[in-house]
Amino acid sequence: MKPAQSYWSGRLALQIEEESAQSFSALFELEGSEYQGELILLSPLGNTLGKLKWSSDGATLQTGQQQQTSHSLDALLTQVTGEAIPIKAIFDWLRGIETNAAGWVADLSALSQGRITAQRSDPKPKAILRIAFSH
Repeated sequence: MKPAQSYWSGRLALQIEEESAQSFSALFELEGSEYQGELILLSPLGNTLGKLKWSSDGATLQTGQQQQTSHSLDALLTQVTGEAIPIKAIFDWLRGIETNAAGWVADLSALSQGRITAQRSDPKPKAILRIAFSH
């Protein structure tokens, strides 16, 4: 059994507020920490959209039969979601720790119900990230 503090699953939705509004939604499984871990993003039907793994050596993204490597987890995550999300801060937010992430402000008031909302006002465009999760 996985330790309660290092594994979460649920749903995340990212909404970009610009003239041509964009959104990304996926089921997720997140394991590990900001230093070493794995994030699997799944479509609502359960198809794998992407599998990210990272460690101090770098990060890899697997989408279908393609695999990419990078020193930047954020860059690979942006390829899957279409926009940068603060993955390192998300680990703290899931643990109930209010952490600043560049331009993002998290609302942890519904954490006990398994929900987090974060908003980015800078840099533009504005973005809203909603996470519903369980351990």
